[in-house]
Amino acid sequence: MERTTQVIGQSSAFLDALERASRAAALDRPVLVIGERGTGKELVAERLHRLSPRWDQPLVVMNCAALPETLIEAELFGHEAGAFTGATKVRVGRFEEAHRGTLFLDELGTLSMGAQERLLRAVEYGEVTRIGSSRPVQVDVRIVAATNEHLPERVEKGTFRADLLDRLSFEVVTLPPLRHRPGDVEVLADFYGRRMASEIGRHDWPGWGPHALDILVNYDWPGNVRELRNVVERAVYRWEQDGPIDAIEIDPFQSPYRMRTMQGSASSTPAPAAAAAPSAAPQEEPMAFTGGTDFKGRVQRFEKELLQRSLADHRFNQRATAEALGLTYDQLRHALKRHELLQAGG
Repeated sequence: MERTTQVIGQSSAFLDALERASRAAALDRPVLVIGERGTGKELVAERLHRLSPRWDQPLVVMNCAALPETLIEAELFGHEAGAFTGATKVRVGRFEEAHRGTLFLDELGTLSMGAQERLLRAVEYGEVTRIGSSRPVQVDVRIVAATNEHLPERVEKGTFRADLLDRLSFEVVTLPPLRHRPGDVEVLADFYGRRMASEIGRHDWPGWGPHALDILVNYDWPGNVRELRNVVERAVYRWEQDGPIDAIEIDPFQSPYRMRTMQGSASSTPAPAAAAAPSAAPQEEPMAFTGGTDFKGRVQRFEKELLQRSLADHRFNQRATAEALGLTYDQLRHALKRHELLQAGG
C-alpha cells in the first residue's frame, strides 16, 4: 500500500502520539489506534507497519464497516468453494493475505459479536478456518486495529467482547483531534495549499490572508485533517486574484437556495404560484415562541433559539455566526455566555 499523504504536525500532543506509535512498532504485539474521524488513524497504522520488522511483508487493510455483516467473516477468514451461494471458488481471507505481515482492521467497533469471537480465536491461537472447511490454517499476522468509539463503554453495554479488547489493547495510541493540536492548523493549511497550487499550475504560492487564516485557526474542525484538507484545496482552486488567498468557505453546501427539510408535506397545501414573487429573496423560517408566557421570558427564549440555530447553520464557527447576525465577536461571546452556550459554540 503506497501513500501520497504524509503525517504532518508539530504540536506536542501530536508528536507524543507518533512517538508512542513508533516505540510500539518494533514489538510484535497488537496495537489499538483511537481517534475521531479524519485524525489519521490509517496513516499511523501504516507507520506502525513500516517501522516494524515486518516492513517488507504485506500490509493488508480491511474496513470492517464497508461490508455487510454476512460477508465480514468470509472476508476475514476466507471460504471454500460451495460454502454458500455464490462461492464458486476458494477465496483466501485477509488473515491469509497478511501472513507474515500486518493486518489493519479499521472501524473495529462495527464487527458483530460472532465475528469478534472468531477474531479472538485467530488472534489468540494464530489460526483461522475458512468458511466451509474443518481444517484450520496457521497464520503469522500482526494486528493493528482502529476505531472512533470508546470500546470499554461498549464492553460495559455488552456489545463488544472484553476478552477481545484485552487481547488487542497491548498498546493504545490515542490521536488528538485537530482542535487540540495548537499550531498544526497553520502548518497543514500551508502544506495542502502549496500542494494544491502546484497541482493546478500556480507555482508561486501566495500564502494565506489574515481573514482566511483567522477562520482556519478558530474553526473547531469536527472532520479534523480530512476536513481541513478539503477546505484548503477548495479555497486555493477557487481563488482567482493576485496576492494571498483570503476567502474561505467551510461549508460547501452553504447557499441562500439550500433546500430545507419538508415537514408535514403530505398534509400541506402548496401556495398558489401567483403568491410568490419571482425575485423574492429566500425567507427565514419562523421560529416558534416556546416556554413561558411573559414577554421577557419569551424574548430570552427566542434569543437563545436564534443563537443555537445560527451556530448550527455556521457549523459552530463563532466569527461566521457573529457576522451573519450583525454582531461583533465580543457581542456574540457575551450573548453565548449569557445563555450558557459558550461550550456549544466552541
